Amino acid sequence: MKKIIKNVVFTLLILTLSASTALLTYLHFFASDEKELSGEWTANLDMTQQAAVTALCWLQDIEAVSISLEDMESYMQDLTIQVNLTLEQTARSEGTFHCNVLPESYDACNQAAYEAFAMAFQEFLAQRLRMAGYTGSTDKEAMEALVTETFGMSTVSYLMSNGPALLPSLEDLQAGYDGSGTYEATEDILTRQFDIDGGVVTKAEYYIRKDSNLILSEEIGSTPSELFSDYYPMIYTLKQSPNQ
Repeated sequence: MKKIIKNVVFTLLILTLSASTALLTYLHFFASDEKELSGEWTANLDMTQQAAVTALCWLQDIEAVSISLEDMESYMQDLTIQVNLTLEQTARSEGTFHCNVLPESYDACNQAAYEAFAMAFQEFLAQRLRMAGYTGSTDKEAMEALVTETFGMSTVSYLMSNGPALLPSLEDLQAGYDGSGTYEATEDILTRQFDIDGGVVTKAEYYIRKDSNLILSEEIGSTPSELFSDYYPMIYTLKQSPNQ
């Protein structure tokens, strides 16, 4: 089973990276030559696939219930976490930056993920009960009442307490994205130096500026991670002022 899940994850990553490569190739040849990066930028980390695959692995343990990735994706849609990036140019191709994962956005995404997970769990629990000869009601309200009676808490609370972590922790995401410091943008490479605990951590990424989009396509020298959110591109959108 684990081999099947790994194959599913690998296939998803290949498809995602292929689409990303096509997008970046297009932008490389047709993007306007814009080097000014100052402004407030916002990106959305897509957690949908990661949450769906994690939930799928857990639900596979419900004996005799068949479930596919497509089933899980029908429940989990548009799960995103907002990342804010502010850049202020102070000299030619140089400036300061501040980046942070929005905690409220993380909380909302996590809640939405578990609510979708609860819907899938109730549906497949109902299937399992019917297969076992259960003749009572198996609608959503009945399944919620059964879970509450059995575990003393709602389905969402039960899955949050006893199910898998559908998203990376907020602390892990903050460790990867949060920080302030200085930047330099030269030859399509955005180099940021994070001031952390009295030291400096450097992060260099290929970038393309196209109209109101800032695309960070790859971290130079990075090692691929199993987290979907660590795969590029990161597409930031410029926040427009009210009078624009």
